[in-house]
Amino acid sequence: MTHTKRLSALASLLGAVLLAGCAQTPTAPVSGKTPPAPTVRADAAAPQGHGAVPVPAPVPAASPVQVAQAAQVALRDGIEAYNNGDYNTAIRKLGAPDIARSSKANQLSAIKYTAFSYCVSGRARQCRQQFDKALRIDPAFELDTGEDGHPLWGPVFAQARKAVSKTAKPATPSGVGRGSRP
Repeated sequence: MTHTKRLSALASLLGAVLLAGCAQTPTAPVSGKTPPAPTVRADAAAPQGHGAVPVPAPVPAASPVQVAQAAQVALRDGIEAYNNGDYNTAIRKLGAPDIARSSKANQLSAIKYTAFSYCVSGRARQCRQQFDKALRIDPAFELDTGEDGHPLWGPVFAQARKAVSKTAKPATPSGVGRGSRP
């Protein structure tokens, strides 16, 4: 074998080894922990190997404490956006799913500030819908003293409260009512 043929064969062999090494070289995680191996659904129609589809590991359900904390953060951020005059951001943050899964007090506070955001941005229909929603959750829901007489949302809330009082059936004592005599 000539020197040129030997160098050419050696270069080809070295190139093949390098390429094979690149395809098989695992990357070390930065944290020093080994990442979990990707999983493949048992019902996946793709053949094993190059066509396998990795399925992400299931996300553990949030604990009630985590949901409550996330709701408090969303509520705080939404009220802060409202106070800063960023009403669309307030509406988005106050509509977070974590708030909907939190306490009734959190829900009512978020709904109230969402209604305020709609009212001050000229969307009276959506404002009214939010007050209706609050009164469905708690028919005794009231605005604070300083909020009740506000020129933008005060009248809208009064209309919502009046509509709820019309739909509420008056309580009648037992045995008294239509068709009965005392």
